[in-house]
Amino acid sequence: MKQQAAFVYSEDQLSYKFSDDHPFNHLRLKLTYDLLQKMGAIDDKHVQSPRMATDEEIGLIHDKPYIDAVKAAGEGRLSRGIANNYGLGTDDTPVFSNMHEAAALLVGGTLTAVDLVMEGKSEHALNLGGGLHHGFRGKASGFCIYNDSSIAIEYIRRHYGARILYVDTDAHHGDGVQWAFYDDPDVCTLSIHETGRYLFPGTGDVHEKGSGQGYGFSINLPIDAFTEDASFLEVYENAFKEMMEFFKPDVVVTQNGADAHYYDPLTHLSNSIRAYREIPKIAHQLSHDYCSGRWIAVGGGGYDMWRVVPRAWAMIWLEMTGQTHLLNQPLPSSWHHSWQARSPVQLPEDWSDPSDMYPPIPRRLEITDKNHKTLNKALFHIRNEKK
Repeated sequence: MKQQAAFVYSEDQLSYKFSDDHPFNHLRLKLTYDLLQKMGAIDDKHVQSPRMATDEEIGLIHDKPYIDAVKAAGEGRLSRGIANNYGLGTDDTPVFSNMHEAAALLVGGTLTAVDLVMEGKSEHALNLGGGLHHGFRGKASGFCIYNDSSIAIEYIRRHYGARILYVDTDAHHGDGVQWAFYDDPDVCTLSIHETGRYLFPGTGDVHEKGSGQGYGFSINLPIDAFTEDASFLEVYENAFKEMMEFFKPDVVVTQNGADAHYYDPLTHLSNSIRAYREIPKIAHQLSHDYCSGRWIAVGGGGYDMWRVVPRAWAMIWLEMTGQTHLLNQPLPSSWHHSWQARSPVQLPEDWSDPSDMYPPIPRRLEITDKNHKTLNKALFHIRNEKK
């Protein structure tokens, strides 16, 4: 019998860890899962253990010499010079023990989610351990060793012959996924991100539209720094709806970075937690409107792992499972008590953010207008074709 949603999780996913002081810390997975458990929003019947991706599956996107280099690095057998050629051993992507196995488990988690949805066992599936969208064919980048989203998309193409719409709301451009399918007419990538003028990786301009047969199927919405909820959601919802209608995918894959929040230390956007309630709500509705509910969601960025990520990611699961009424209650005091001693900041006690979280943005109208123009520019060719 098909279930409504599956949650792919294991504490083994926390083994993807660069160092104690690295901003990418998958303890946020446990924080989120524990929050859902203490709310009574998840139980064992929903949870699926991730499998380990095979070398062949990872090789759908990544070159064998790169995979071999990752293995050697994780075993202490790769010189620093050669490691750097592969983007390993850098400040962003340091080498750590058994890094191949840790990264392969995250990939396998996303593939587990894919099979559950594409085989009709679950309408929706969530692997918060995935969403590592910066990895390239032969190089690590931006905290990402293997690009699970790209691997999953190619896996869907080959095993299920489906058309995929990939929607990325991480504050950083989903560059690795875009370039992997830049000339592919069966994959459409839609990325809403902070403009690369200020932020890594510096790509994702509105003029990056794809090439060859894939022209028109790469959509980029580089929004301005300090963008707030209303403008972010206007861009996201309109672009998502229009691309669903235009591209007509068989399945939606969403990357759910939570780093566009005002509290995030690595970005310059000004979303509140309200945006993270609406993002999965829109994805959920559109997946049912256009592709029979087939929706695979992964995690991504999010570097305020105490105040932001658990709430934002829990909202995806609550939306998938029709439990958003629980957002009317305070966060469980038992969750707060379990984690406050470890947190360097005061944990939130409810789902909303303080009304005075940040001072008024002086360029609000200008930013909103600029983002609206970016939306129109990004979708201009699609709107023309529809005419």
